[in-house]
Order: sequence, then structure tokens, then C-alpha cells
Amino acid sequence: MDLQHLTGKSLAALFDHTNLKPNASRRDLEKLCAEAKEYGFASVMVNSAHVALCRKLLGSAPVMVGTVAGFPLGQMSVDAKVFEARTAIADGADEVDWVVNLTNVKDGEWDLVRDEMERITSACHRLGAGTKVILENCYLTKEEIGRLCAIAREVRPDFVKTSTGFGTGGALPEDVRLMKEIVGDDVKVKAAGGIRDWPSCRAMLEAGAERIGASAGKQILDAFLAAGKEK
Repeated sequence: MDLQHLTGKSLAALFDHTNLKPNASRRDLEKLCAEAKEYGFASVMVNSAHVALCRKLLGSAPVMVGTVAGFPLGQMSVDAKVFEARTAIADGADEVDWVVNLTNVKDGEWDLVRDEMERITSACHRLGAGTKVILENCYLTKEEIGRLCAIAREVRPDFVKTSTGFGTGGALPEDVRLMKEIVGDDVKVKAAGGIRDWPSCRAMLEAGAERIGASAGKQILDAFLAAGKEK
């Protein structure tokens, strides 16, 4: 991504403003949605139980509601993930991020991996929602990341995503770069997990990320704007 002409507004539009904590209160979610409207973030990213509330809180603001399915382990049936995605979309979700079944990946059951991706992507797209496939790179080899991205390039989810933020590691620039090289322009890349400041965010964007998932989006944007004023 060319960062030379990046503005505060265009940077904010790349953020999924995230609160996936299991103990998030209504007040926390109200704050999340208020900040998303104030800063112009792309979306709020919340657990599926909170989709309807966030849809109501955002009202007519141009901010999407994003949610998760099969989160954070991906260890459930494809039917269960599809059901969760459909339910969330009915509640008002615009995008669904879901986790691949890593057991299938580790066992080399690529037909099952492809079937899962096709079924969930199709279910979301038929209902007018975007979808992001979470690879959870911290548990994968570079070869496995590459194979998953090659399948995604053919299936065409909207994004491949680095991490849940609940694994043993988060986004790495070298993984983002690898993912983008493989999916090309057919699928976008979302970096998430451990992105807490402007330098780490900038590294992800330079590597090819086109969406950033972070709970620290407000702080990152404030730092970016402050750096610009100092020049």
C-alpha cells in the first residue's frame, strides 16, 4: 500500500475497531460504537451475541458491524459455522470473520478445507455479507499458509486474515507479505493480533494489508495524526 498520501480519514477507514473480550459490558460496546462513529472506522468487530445491539447503537452511521464465527478455535462443524454466520447476518452483521479447522490443515485434508471455505463464503455472499477467513498463522508453516491462500484465491472470500488475537502469536509483516503475494488482487488481506501502535500498523500496511483489526485503533490513529503534525 502506498502510504505517501495516507490521511487520518483514509487510515481510519482501514480499521475494524475490535472488542472480542468475553467480559465486554454494554458500556464497553457503547464506547466502541461511539468511537467508531467519531473516528470513521470501517467497522466494529464484536462477538455474535452483540451484533443486534451494535447495529442499533450505530444507527445510520456509515460503520459496518463485523462479527466472528467458529471463534477463536475453529473446532466445530461446518454446519455450526454456517448457522452462526447466517444468524449473525440476520441480526445485522455486514461481515463475518471465521476460523479454519486447523486439524484439517495439519492432516493435509485440503478437500475438507476447501469445502468449508466454499460453504461459508457462499452462505455469507448469498446473504449480502462479506467474509474473512482467519488462518491463525502462529500455528502454521509457511507452506500451510501458502496452501490456504491458494485455495482462497480460487474460492474468493473477501479477505484472508492472519490471526484471531487469541493464539500464541499475532500478525507478522512477513506473513502478510506472503499472503498478499499469493492471493494477489483477487482477495484482500487483513492483519490482526498484536497491532497496538502506529509503527506496527504501518509495517502491516507496507507489507500489503488492506484492513487492520485492532482494539487500539483510536490510539494508533491519534499517534499517526500527532506524527503528521510534528513534521
